[in-house]
Amino acid sequence: MTAPAASLPERVRKLLAQAEDASVTEAEAEAFNAKAAELIARHGIDAANLAATGRSHDEIGHRVIAVEQPYARDKAQLLTSVADPLRCQTVHTHGPDRYVVRVYGFTSDLERVELLYTSLLLQATRDLVHVRPDGWGESTAAYRRSWLAGFASAVYTRLLRAERRATAEQPTTESGTSTALVLRDRCDRVDTAVHAAHPRLRSMRRRSLSGSGQTDGYHSGSRADLGARQVGHTRALPR
Repeated sequence: MTAPAASLPERVRKLLAQAEDASVTEAEAEAFNAKAAELIARHGIDAANLAATGRSHDEIGHRVIAVEQPYARDKAQLLTSVADPLRCQTVHTHGPDRYVVRVYGFTSDLERVELLYTSLLLQATRDLVHVRPDGWGESTAAYRRSWLAGFASAVYTRLLRAERRATAEQPTTESGTSTALVLRDRCDRVDTAVHAAHPRLRSMRRRSLSGSGQTDGYHSGSRADLGARQVGHTRALPR
């Protein structure tokens, strides 16, 4: 009897544990992290192709995620930076003490978004405790907001690269349909669902950040584990 195949989170955690091994080189650790990102991307491609050929059922749905202060808007943007490359869309509403983000997408993609966002938010929390501006005169809050923007930008770039690579490695479904067309159709259907649910939806205004932490945040996002190894240990972001 053969052992059952490991679940996606289990396989990702194994790769990330290898990346954290003190005996591996920096290049080897980066390779393990990249492999974890590619594994998550291929899982999304496989789910899309199986649904397109009628071999699985993958419905459009949504998740509602409350994003608490401090830095609620910046954490909400991190969620969007995870969702967009994974073919999901976010709708933000906000009050005085929190953002509420509705994430729309196919079930398999929503699961990937939740898996990654939870882990990445914890990693950002861990790193943000230690970051402060070098010079006098810049507020720590402004620095940390720009740091989070850089972190989110790096995450977006890495996930988008992994998704594109996975699509290129599997250009057609088993029935011969273009994988790119399957994914485009899924994106269009999610877009239709979002506009049906929110017919008066408006784009968010771009925000200008004054802090100098974006480069440092980008470097941290470039090194972040794209997996769920740290899920289950919550901690509040520093002010």
